[in-house]
Amino acid sequence: MRYISTRGNAPALNFEDVLLAGLASDGGLYVPENLPRFTQEEIASWAGLPYHELAFRIMRPFVEGSISDADFKKILEETYGNFAHSAIAPLRQLNANEWVMELFHGPTLAFKDFALQLLGRLLDHILLKRGERVVIIGATSGDTGSAAIEGCRRCENVDIFILHPHQRVSEVQRRQMTTILGENIHNIAVEGNFDDCQEMVKASFADQSFLKGTRLVAVNSINWARIMAQIVYYFHAALQLGAPARSVAFSVPTGNFGDIFAGYLARNMGLPVSQLVVATNRNDILHRFMSGNQYFKDTLHASLSPSMDIMVSSNFERLLFDLHGRNGATLAELMSTFKATGKLSVEDDRWVEARKLFDSLAVSDEDTCATIADVFKRTGEVLDPHTAIGVKAARECRRSLSTPMVILGTAHPVKFPDAVEKAGVGKALELPAHLSDLFQREERCTVLPNAIEAVQSFVAQHGNRGKPL
Repeated sequence: MRYISTRGNAPALNFEDVLLAGLASDGGLYVPENLPRFTQEEIASWAGLPYHELAFRIMRPFVEGSISDADFKKILEETYGNFAHSAIAPLRQLNANEWVMELFHGPTLAFKDFALQLLGRLLDHILLKRGERVVIIGATSGDTGSAAIEGCRRCENVDIFILHPHQRVSEVQRRQMTTILGENIHNIAVEGNFDDCQEMVKASFADQSFLKGTRLVAVNSINWARIMAQIVYYFHAALQLGAPARSVAFSVPTGNFGDIFAGYLARNMGLPVSQLVVATNRNDILHRFMSGNQYFKDTLHASLSPSMDIMVSSNFERLLFDLHGRNGATLAELMSTFKATGKLSVEDDRWVEARKLFDSLAVSDEDTCATIADVFKRTGEVLDPHTAIGVKAARECRRSLSTPMVILGTAHPVKFPDAVEKAGVGKALELPAHLSDLFQREERCTVLPNAIEAVQSFVAQHGNRGKPL
């Protein structure tokens, strides 16, 4: 399997190199040169497989030539062996032909565990084989950071620096990051918003001279391995509901477009997906595109669903690449225009093509709380605010009542007590046993100004297990 850049001017890489590269040298994102496609008979034969075995069948083509089958099987068994629910991603029915897929049974109670627990093990495997040491710099709006730290905390050849917007993540999210202590773990609270953090990460990849020769690795969803791992649970849910004999629809709470792009890839790999609903909050750049072909930066607003408080969706470039016939030069020009003007639109026929599969909705905090309250009243289930947005969008945008609708349950509600409380749900939420002492644990975090020079200086000073790089 070879991987190419969306901007067409970077060398093609194998999986091992693309895992370590993250962002392409031309500023683009890596995608498979050719996507594997499974027959309906193959997909049907996977019904009933344990999650790690299904993951092996789906992801094997992406890593072939870089990791042996035996090693990859072992990595997958270890990755999903520490989830708290034996079904890994269980489905819970809310309404007629409507399910929530619970993606929060991993160590940090969020869907990011599915990819980042795997990413840490893949890095360990490949870095040990190559005898290399790397620095990870990641930006988080809440959940990526804790999942990345948890996934990479035991990696012998990794120093990890996670940037989060100061005082703009929930207390549980913050503590899940800042209470994991280790010489190779560094939490940085940036006095800015998530997009500021994300821009610093992108700029650091573009010019890595501050690292003095050490390689930089991405854990954000720009890293192909993140997208690859998320494809699996779309197949997992659809098989539970009768695929491939019937099609399935999905509603996905998304800010950076990575999770829903994985669903788009699952469809292109042969899974019968009839509809993908982009569910977002008032920071609605994706909804503006899907509903009106207008993709432009706007003011960033704090919301009850902070993991989607994002102004620019990094992974959207991967969809634009496909919509433009995988023409890297055209895409590079489009992204250059967006960088200069802060906005873009595509030709009407390309936008119409996207709308054949995608619908979207932007959900207010008020409607988010109303949905949490309604679902609790009718089912006794407590939703986190991101999942509630997915439910609201699914119900507003659903094309067919006869097609099963699966909402991705992206986080445990205990991570967002403010939203649950505002919804008027009186049910007490308790942290799982492995996090029961979270509020008593020591925290370690450094607050830095919203300046890339300050962040890069900190990374250079504290890398290599506390020794300057």
